[in-house]
Amino acid sequence: MHNPAVDAVYVALPNSMHAEYTIRAAKAAKHVLCEKPMSTNVAEAEAMIAACKAANVKLMIAYRCHYEPTNLRAIKLIRDGALGKVQAIESTFGFNMAPGEWRLNKKLAGGGPLFDVGIYSLNACRYLTGEEPEDIKAFASTIDHDGRFNEVEENVSWTMRFPSGIVAACNTTYGAPMEGYYRVHGSKGWLHVDEAFSYDGLRLHADFSGTQLDEPNPSKDPSHFKAEADHFSHCVQNNLEPKSPGEEGLKDMRYITQIYRSAGITI
Repeated sequence: MHNPAVDAVYVALPNSMHAEYTIRAAKAAKHVLCEKPMSTNVAEAEAMIAACKAANVKLMIAYRCHYEPTNLRAIKLIRDGALGKVQAIESTFGFNMAPGEWRLNKKLAGGGPLFDVGIYSLNACRYLTGEEPEDIKAFASTIDHDGRFNEVEENVSWTMRFPSGIVAACNTTYGAPMEGYYRVHGSKGWLHVDEAFSYDGLRLHADFSGTQLDEPNPSKDPSHFKAEADHFSHCVQNNLEPKSPGEEGLKDMRYITQIYRSAGITI
């Protein structure tokens, strides 16, 4: 940590260790790129931000989709009004979790699929609308009582209403293969991104005002990782605020807390 040749630290540890090592890095005067979820609770996220500000170092949360061309294309189409007034969004992401994975250990993971992959849908609805949800309703369930879900939930479903009136419906699971996608419905048409949160294979489909789009990801490589790292490096070298700072991660931690609270789960 105190090696003067090291300017920055990438924290990609289990979720419950993000806060400790981010704060340790900040105290050693190192800039931090921290994986999502930023932490396992709001207090940790606030402490991470405070530590980095006190040390005058950058804190960026690794929301790689913020730097990925297909997601950026979807955002631009919506912002440019191609879909008209957005009315509703659906999004899912999940997979069938193998027994014994650290993600099933609440002490390490903080929670179940919402922390791990559901956060992609949550964050996507925020960057697609450009708004913050004002009301959240959620349900959680465990269907497979096979020992995997003794500590964390198997399924979470939630809805969010945004100030404009847009309603988003999201699902996440550790009990079934569930494609990571989103579909946006507007007054002039729709937009759908396959594999929206995957490392590759992303594809944008849209139909609006007589225009039809079928666009594969323009890069065959998972360029969002390079773009993410380049952005972090640029911010460090030029003393700029990252596009996905600690405050962005803190917002999701607050919404995750609301989702769990609505679903009757304590984190």
